[in-house]
Amino acid sequence: MATHTPKNILITGAAGFIASHFANRLVRNYPEYKIVVLDKLDYCSNLKNLIPSKSSPNFKFVKGDIGSADLVNYLLITESIDTIMHFAAQTHVDNSFGNSFEFTKNNIYGTHVLLEACKVTGQIKRFIHVSTDEVYGETDEDAIVGNHEASQLLPTNPYSATKAGAEMLVMAYGRSYGLPVITTRGNNVYGPNQFPEKLIPKFILLALQGKPLPIHGDGSNVRSYLYCEDVAEAFEVILHKGEVGHVYNIGTKKERRVIDVAQDICRLFSKDPDASIKFVENRPFNDQRYFLDDEKLKILGWSERTTWEEGLKKTLDWYTKNPDWWGDVSGALLPHPRMLMMPGGLERHFDGSEEEKPESYVSTNTRMVVPPSKSVGTPQKHPLKFLIYGRTGWIGGLLGKLCEKQGIPYEYGKGRLEDRSSLVADIQSVKPTHIFNAAGVTGRPNVDWCETHKTETIRANVAGTLTLADVSREHGLLVINYATGCIFEYDAAHPEGSGIGFKEEDKPNFMGSFYSKTKAMVEELLREYDNVCTLRVRMPISSDLSNPRNFITKISRYNKVVNIPNSMTVLDELLPISIEMAKRNLRGIWNFTNPGAVSHNEILEMYRDYIDPNFKWSNFTLEEQAKVIVAARSNNEMDGSKLKNEFPELLSIKESLIKLVFEPNKKTA
Repeated sequence: MATHTPKNILITGAAGFIASHFANRLVRNYPEYKIVVLDKLDYCSNLKNLIPSKSSPNFKFVKGDIGSADLVNYLLITESIDTIMHFAAQTHVDNSFGNSFEFTKNNIYGTHVLLEACKVTGQIKRFIHVSTDEVYGETDEDAIVGNHEASQLLPTNPYSATKAGAEMLVMAYGRSYGLPVITTRGNNVYGPNQFPEKLIPKFILLALQGKPLPIHGDGSNVRSYLYCEDVAEAFEVILHKGEVGHVYNIGTKKERRVIDVAQDICRLFSKDPDASIKFVENRPFNDQRYFLDDEKLKILGWSERTTWEEGLKKTLDWYTKNPDWWGDVSGALLPHPRMLMMPGGLERHFDGSEEEKPESYVSTNTRMVVPPSKSVGTPQKHPLKFLIYGRTGWIGGLLGKLCEKQGIPYEYGKGRLEDRSSLVADIQSVKPTHIFNAAGVTGRPNVDWCETHKTETIRANVAGTLTLADVSREHGLLVINYATGCIFEYDAAHPEGSGIGFKEEDKPNFMGSFYSKTKAMVEELLREYDNVCTLRVRMPISSDLSNPRNFITKISRYNKVVNIPNSMTVLDELLPISIEMAKRNLRGIWNFTNPGAVSHNEILEMYRDYIDPNFKWSNFTLEEQAKVIVAARSNNEMDGSKLKNEFPELLSIKESLIKLVFEPNKKTA
């Protein structure tokens, strides 16, 4: 295991919440390390946070901005810095909507200045960049496995986008210049000293003042919380044992809804939650859930120590004793803070005294830009309302856009498919006319993942789908269930190239992957439910050729492909048909593919002819493919006559590909 023993550490943003706990811990535990802290003392910084370290001989505070290249270079050289712990950042999502350029300046440009200084001085042994779980974007409500360190970054707001941008720079400097970089991505942190724009201190201070606790939306948003001292210990472990070039999630699998947090705080104050909680308009773009896989850091020897109950009690005790730590924070306690935008605010000193910055420094750019509400006036009640599961999935996301285009009211389900009571709550809250299930596990990044995560795959694909079907039947609701046709394989009765496709009543014959086994199993059981319309999707394709899940995008990026004909689903044509099927209350099993089959080479030939005349590829055999994949892949042609009879306008696969995918993307010379 890699070990690092620093001598002179620079901690940026150390007068802020998390960094101050870490800085105080290092100063206390390692008197032989010299700790230099750099902070520009923005609105959410407070020198009082560093009082425990103030008189220590190994501690030095410098007021300054990481965006100042001269200052950063000077500090690295004169203090012989060999290690940087980079915490400094603007972090409050709400503020990032109204003042996003400040976030770019602080979070991206500031990080770039630090990296360049490290490159120029050439003396840094570790650069530890502190990022956030929000760079992964919203986690699917149904996900049973959290985002791991290699997961795709899909930020959803200006704050998380700037943190992801900073991460890209860190990674690039590691690769281009050999800088010894490590990145951390953490869940929410709480505890003493936190500025009260954040949820837990805000609720505690409001409860202390006898005021209601405002909850955005319905309070169902889920977050994971770690106590600040546990997080400080995590950074201590990563500093000494983290491997260069690696990313470490600092997280917990314990999740809490915002409403649960508010209720726990009410209980600690012996307040009635029903009387003390007030529901307010949701904040814009409020992600439903962030969920991390925390195994990698556990292997280094770190684990969460502080229970939620213990941490919350410690935090409450501290705020009770220090209610005026931050001075007048009435603006931060509003349901939707619009204040304290950079670079205004107060400068606080070690003794707690404050001085106003000159008037000219106060930013006037404090307006929050909120998108207009979807409903204007009082429209007539629509005869349809869809409840959709799989919000963060490809098909689930496209369904929402189609509903908007067609003016059909819809909401995404908040419940977990395997949690019956949460599905009942969704149905009672949304009151849908139809349910669409586009949730489930297909693998990360492909079905090979399911081979080593069998119980998770069963929970999502079998238990979750059956629970949804059962609950929906109890409520008299039709479920449009997006399933898969990857449960068949060419055989003697359906030979490749014969045009004889598998029909809806045929029994699955492909068990080469665990994913396909679970899908065949649940399809068989769903036959007993008369309220389910099962749509067998295969190798989905859309006109969005930038989407990595698009089958065309996938095979155009492979070095080699097998050349075999298959049935496929052009989503641009078939997803609107699935909405029509709901309107017609169709049930049973349907092969949800365009009629006919198309080979991989035929698709790549179209790609070359329409998109990229210089595109080249090569083929390999099924035997060669088998050597580079874990689970076998299904190849088949499905009989599309049942769907064609119901929708005579349905195009064959090749016609659909040309009309809806390749023609719209055609590159003109």
